Amino acid sequence: MLDQVIFYFFAAIAVISAILTVTRRNVVHSAIFLITALLATAGIFLQLRAEFLFIVQIILYVGGIMVLFVFVIMLVNLDVAVRQLRFARQKWVALLISLALAAQVGLMLWSTGKMPGQGVPVLAAVPADKLPLNSEAVAKSLFETYLLPFEIASVLLLVAMIGAVVMAKKRT
Repeated sequence: MLDQVIFYFFAAIAVISAILTVTRRNVVHSAIFLITALLATAGIFLQLRAEFLFIVQIILYVGGIMVLFVFVIMLVNLDVAVRQLRFARQKWVALLISLALAAQVGLMLWSTGKMPGQGVPVLAAVPADKLPLNSEAVAKSLFETYLLPFEIASVLLLVAMIGAVVMAKKRT
């Protein structure tokens, strides 16, 4: 019972923050709501005993990606963006895409109920004490089997970060 309450709490925070992220006009407020949504998602990962994903969510997304977003917000000249032509037709495109997505989801739910012997599957959760140690298994496979691709990815990320700094630097 407590697990469900915690899950619905974090899920509600994530959904509300995601909605507020795309509906705010102030870019800084949107970034703060995005951080809140990412933290709520990390809380869901922790509740599901996925400690590695929890830490990655906090360090990589909240810590790293959001710092890059804040730098982009600071580097972009917002006065020019405000004065640009606003696209009023985007509302109709968004409404059309939303209706198409709702129709697809409705068709999927309707068709799964009509198929004999099938429906929306509801799986029972495995007890927490029966689960393998998540972080140990990921660390062993990451640093034994996938060590070379891991190091290549880290070098590529370092090169991308240096390139972003060079591109953001003002030329004198």
